[in-house]
Amino acid sequence: MKKDLRKAIIAGNWKMNKTPNETKELIAQMKPLVQTNGCEVLLCVPFVDLCPALKTAEGSNIKIGAENCHFEKSGAFTGEISADMLKEMGVEYVIIGHSERRQYFGETDETVNKRATAAINAGLKAIICVGETLTQREQGITSELISMQTKIALLGLSEEQLKNVVIAYEPVWAIGTGKTATAEEAEEVCAHIRNVVKGLYGEKAANALTIQYGGSMNAKNAAELLSKEDIDGGLIGGASLKAEDFSVIVKAAANG
Repeated sequence: MKKDLRKAIIAGNWKMNKTPNETKELIAQMKPLVQTNGCEVLLCVPFVDLCPALKTAEGSNIKIGAENCHFEKSGAFTGEISADMLKEMGVEYVIIGHSERRQYFGETDETVNKRATAAINAGLKAIICVGETLTQREQGITSELISMQTKIALLGLSEEQLKNVVIAYEPVWAIGTGKTATAEEAEEVCAHIRNVVKGLYGEKAANALTIQYGGSMNAKNAAELLSKEDIDGGLIGGASLKAEDFSVIVKAAANG
């Protein structure tokens, strides 16, 4: 991490876990464990948990984010949530284009771009996910694929709007599998993402961009991953559902 150039962010992605009451209980457990000025702490929770999460996190350093948003402001989109709705609630961040959204719900690079643009235009910060499958890594096309995903996701966004973007590198083969990219593999791809952004926006903008690693980052491997120059935090799945484990990752980022 290079905290003199960019913000370190540890974000939990709860996925489809925790009821509203369980949300209040878990955040209450976390609050005293993750107090730090060394990194930003964020929890992205299911839609039904946003209200209790915002209320329980009030007065703490924990920020609350959503896991998805639609690209239209309103309309006949049953079951969807707009960026304006999230903004009015007090949500600050939203995850865009997670591999599970791409795999199970038909997200494409183009809809990721539309959702990210809508989120930023509404005043939210977008955590844009990119990553390759195991087959794609074995085919040797990781760099090409990540370049394409990054470029399409950022299409039409200005350098000023880029200030409200975080990119999370999440190798699909390491999400929820217990497998983790080595620190060197993760650093290589995160550095590549920064280089792609440099080509689009210039060196200063690229150096200011927070790039997270997500893909089974946990209490045991966080410190090693976060020691790398181009890994500025983590998008944490399973470990963010355990207060103690999540706090270890936060402390690794805060002390890094």
